Amino acid sequence: MDAHNLFETPVTYRLIRLEYGLGLVVATALFLAHLDEVRWLPALALFVYIDLIGYLPGAIAHRRAGGRRIPRTYHVLYNVMHSLVTQGLVALAWIWLFGAEWALLMLPIHLFGDRALFGNFLKPFGLRFEPETHPAYERFSAEYAALSPDTVDAADEGRRLADRFDARAT
Repeated sequence: MDAHNLFETPVTYRLIRLEYGLGLVVATALFLAHLDEVRWLPALALFVYIDLIGYLPGAIAHRRAGGRRIPRTYHVLYNVMHSLVTQGLVALAWIWLFGAEWALLMLPIHLFGDRALFGNFLKPFGLRFEPETHPAYERFSAEYAALSPDTVDAADEGRRLADRFDARAT
């Protein structure tokens, strides 16, 4: 929510997803407006390679682990491949090597779609690879939701809660 409160409420989380949803709509509209100019093989490759490198290896390892933790390498692969910075650099390198083309819109379409439609953002090391609610977050969320601005200074209470539930393995 801000530099001192590194969590989202359900409302702010939905608002962030909505912002990515707008980006998804704009990128998709541009793609569809130029459908006749799209080179389909590069478009498909640009869309799929992100998950081939960044998601599938971790998903397979997670399922094979049977509830045990998987190496952080899979989180790093996911985060690097699902980074707007990484894919922006990929797009710049592509433009430098091959020139600009509409197929490059598959990069933001993929990333914005993951965030807007599925709610998938970068993966912290302290969480499992596939989404599940962390017990510390469950406790924090319940306590935060119980705060009443009429009875408690929410800012002080929020700092106290954040310190109490600080997940040092991020």
